[in-house]
Amino acid sequence: MALFTKEEALSYHSSFPKGKVEVVPVKPCRTQKHLSLAYTPGVAETCRAIHADPDKVYDYTNKANLVAVISNGTAVLGLGNIGPLAGKPVMEGKGVLFKIFADVDVYDLNINQPDPDKIIEFVKMLEPTFGGINLEDIKAPECFYIEQRLIEEMNIPVFHDDQHGTAIISGAGILNAMEISGKRIEDVKVVVSGAGAAAIACCRFYETLGVTRSNIFMYDSKGLIHSGRADLHESKRHFAQKKDIGSMAEAFKGADVFLGLSAKGLVSKDMVKSMGKQPILFAMANPDPEITYNDAKEARPDCIMGTGRSDFPNQVNNVSGFPFIFRGALDVRAKKINEAMKMGAAKALAALAKEPVPRDILDAYGVKELSFGMDYVIPKALDHRMLEWEAPAVAQAAMDTGVARARVDIAQYKKDLRARLDASRKRIETFAGSYGLEF
Repeated sequence: MALFTKEEALSYHSSFPKGKVEVVPVKPCRTQKHLSLAYTPGVAETCRAIHADPDKVYDYTNKANLVAVISNGTAVLGLGNIGPLAGKPVMEGKGVLFKIFADVDVYDLNINQPDPDKIIEFVKMLEPTFGGINLEDIKAPECFYIEQRLIEEMNIPVFHDDQHGTAIISGAGILNAMEISGKRIEDVKVVVSGAGAAAIACCRFYETLGVTRSNIFMYDSKGLIHSGRADLHESKRHFAQKKDIGSMAEAFKGADVFLGLSAKGLVSKDMVKSMGKQPILFAMANPDPEITYNDAKEARPDCIMGTGRSDFPNQVNNVSGFPFIFRGALDVRAKKINEAMKMGAAKALAALAKEPVPRDILDAYGVKELSFGMDYVIPKALDHRMLEWEAPAVAQAAMDTGVARARVDIAQYKKDLRARLDASRKRIETFAGSYGLEF
């Protein structure tokens, strides 16, 4: 059942102030002295200090807390190639989530540019301004090339959330599902529907978790990815099976895990029935999954089922990842977001799902209880504790692997994060109140 009407969605975005974000000063500018400090001549002192020591930019500007969300609108949500103008509401939305969940400031930059090399050139020129780059809704296979080049050539974190966000959250769910089902991750057979950015990144991350590559059966619109096909991009060829075993229904037989990042209705009850003991299904086609939660459970009551929807258990939602991953990376001034940091985020989420759930989270979802098990392998997207679990894990991994340029005391950092978010929300509530809004 829809939570809103089309008219409500349009009104939400068009009511004054239009859109979802606004730039607000954080220093006073009411007196002549304030004006002199904010701009000329006082600002010259900070310019001289940064010129003498470039690292001072993190002390005297907002670079340490500023992320660019960059998209060319070629692969927006479930809408496809709708372009940068139509994609802008999504990028503004990312900015809202960054701020609300982790107090990270965002400028969304929607660029009219399909050429990967020109996108790379554009993004590289932004490094003096931003502490991190969140690439968003850029189609495959170009997104792989763009992200890799930028990671190699920039000295700040670059993260394509469409790839790694889904991989990290679903990876956390798979770690816990393995524990519940008693399966060994290196033994499981995985069937994948979809071979875009998210599916390929998920499977690469699952390999890092321990899944054997030869046990991954990936399907695109033309069938199984196998070595006999001449139409495979390098990113797909990595997962090519030695021979074509036939339809996805055939691959489902005895499978342990299904990962869906394709389109609704591609998986039948019979396919689910043919899977192995206590199967794991993450059917995440947006907005309607490859098989519905109810159909999957009817076919196999013993399955561990997750979707991208908030109205069913085990929602795989990228908001459980990117705000906190960037928070941890920014706070230690990381040069990049590496595999260890992604793994730290996934393991932190997996561990949090085993903790008792506070009453306010239960109330937010209208449930009496949540406990670790088949219907709760991933923390709820509104669980505020993710900030204090995930960001420190990311920061610690950055320090451990040598990509951090600053260090934090993790115990104190966890306390500071909660205080920071509380203060941020009070500022937002005060500002929103001036427009008669409630947060």
